[in-house]
Amino acid sequence: MRNFVIIMVFIILIFPAFVSAESIYAGSKACKECHEFEYQSFMRYAKKAESYEKILRLKKGLTKDEFQTCFQCHTTGYGTSSGFISVEETPDLRSPGCEVCHGPGSKHIESQSIEDVKKPTLKDCASCHVAERIEAFEYRPILYGGAH
Repeated sequence: MRNFVIIMVFIILIFPAFVSAESIYAGSKACKECHEFEYQSFMRYAKKAESYEKILRLKKGLTKDEFQTCFQCHTTGYGTSSGFISVEETPDLRSPGCEVCHGPGSKHIESQSIEDVKKPTLKDCASCHVAERIEAFEYRPILYGGAH
């Protein structure tokens, strides 16, 4: 009976994590292994690659809640089940990375299939790059020029 209980606990609580149908965020460093050129180019040229560091400058004048509103656009996957939580808990998701545009990468990492990579659109960009931000930060979409 004891073994049965242990097996049931495993099946109910632990096993679903291993067979999740949902792709989870892995962080841009996980992409680097196969996409070295794109990763290096993104880190060098994409302003958002280090945008978490930029919002730290504003933190002093903000409440904790106000500062956390910045996370939606200045981290990877904030507010989702596998996205950014904090610098301590999810350091590889602290700035917007590959997965902001291409979606959570765990399935692609496992399958190596292009089918598991989201193709970004300008609509995806618009979730953060709204008119007033475009003007304030001189945002120019590089969707067709390539962020990498």
